[in-house]
Amino acid sequence: QVQLVESGGGSVQAGGSLRLSCGVSGRALTSCHVAWFRQAPGKEREFVAAVSWTGVVKDYVDSVKGRFTISRDIAKNTVYLQMNSLKPEDTAVYYCNAAPGSARSIRDMKTSADFDSWGQGTQVTVSP
Repeated sequence: QVQLVESGGGSVQAGGSLRLSCGVSGRALTSCHVAWFRQAPGKEREFVAAVSWTGVVKDYVDSVKGRFTISRDIAKNTVYLQMNSLKPEDTAVYYCNAAPGSARSIRDMKTSADFDSWGQGTQVTVSP
């Protein structure tokens, strides 16, 4: 059974930074795609970033390109989301998701249904 535990959320002012962590157990990162989604109040869950099981392919939603960076530590089986230059519109609950690694490109995996494991989420609040 795959378990994902997010941490690192908090409250910052616009322009600040946070680093989210997603600890994965039950599946090695070298055998799964991992993605971050977010959901703001009253809005649908939105894809943010993903890294492939190879670690080579990374994908981002346009609104965070140049500000957010997804990375992973194989030894710790942990995926990170470094968020810089935060904006109030980045305020949301951020969820980590995983799916078995396959030939399917993460660039084609942009919805909840594409992943089979979810964490409990971590709140990110950015004030003006």
